[in-house]
Amino acid sequence: MTTQLTEEQAEGLGENIPGLDDLRLRPSLEAVLMIADQPLDHLSLAQAVGAPPADVEQALHALAEEYAEQGRGFDLRNTGGGWRFYSREEFAPIVEQFVVDGQQARLTQAALETLAVVAYRQPVSRSRVSAIRGVNVDGVIRTLVSRGLVEEAGFDAETGAHLYRTTSYFLERIGLTSLDELPEIAPFLPEMAEIEDELVESVSAEAQDEPPA
Repeated sequence: MTTQLTEEQAEGLGENIPGLDDLRLRPSLEAVLMIADQPLDHLSLAQAVGAPPADVEQALHALAEEYAEQGRGFDLRNTGGGWRFYSREEFAPIVEQFVVDGQQARLTQAALETLAVVAYRQPVSRSRVSAIRGVNVDGVIRTLVSRGLVEEAGFDAETGAHLYRTTSYFLERIGLTSLDELPEIAPFLPEMAEIEDELVESVSAEAQDEPPA
């Protein structure tokens, strides 16, 4: 894993490397990005290729513009906290078909629906997600956590239940920089107040059905 640097620490990079001009810098960045398994910020890339951060950042933007102008099958985008290659949107149907045909570990419909609830209501407990979906989601939440798409986010102050939120990897996978870029579909989900009322009624009903000790 590449060590993260601050601007001050990386400022002197590239000063002693002769001939690291733009013609050499761009392919160096492409080579590193091609094998990276996670987004890399310009400071990490500067350390990797041994160039000043300012030059690296300028070269990254130039590469992104160049790919767009040439109509390549991929984009270079700064999403999820760093730079990474992504397939171009207009070729999404081709890529989707390839993934659907060859992917053996796709998320189930239940997992996708649970992930959507967490994304729009986070931080949220498993019981609240279950109330929205109408089914138990314990197993699905564990799957999403194991996939790195969801993580624990503390405890509910009132109930003490674990809270969950989406991860930076989730943003990376859907090609967004922040949750603010999610489509506006949250209004179609039940309000938390309504869910709380349903949970209280459910618990009360169960308590009334229990035989006396």
